Amino acid sequence: MNWIGIGALNMAIAVGLGAFGAHGLKGIADAQQLGWWHTATLYLLVHALGLLIAGLLIRLNYATQMTAWLLQIGVIIFAGSLYAMTLGAPRWFGAITPIGGVLMIAGWVWLAVTTFRSTTS
Repeated sequence: MNWIGIGALNMAIAVGLGAFGAHGLKGIADAQQLGWWHTATLYLLVHALGLLIAGLLIRLNYATQMTAWLLQIGVIIFAGSLYAMTLGAPRWFGAITPIGGVLMIAGWVWLAVTTFRSTTS
């Protein structure tokens, strides 16, 4: 899997969605919804950068594919659920948001575990 390319695409999507949130949602979304959008965009942007780094570490054999999968699936669920609620999905949809957060945390923990293992061998 080309995680560097996927990370770069995530970056482009984050910039586009951030711009849409700043300009396209004015007068449509309330303050809480704009906060959800902002949080989703921030996490997407940060984890896109993380995915770029993970992709490099995978190519250098310091990390595994699992790190990237956990980060990518986590950010899709986390940010995606927040974007969906902002655009009108029912509020109970936010119940899946923490699943994405847990997956992102697991991705970072897995990266730490694999890099510790690779440096102690």
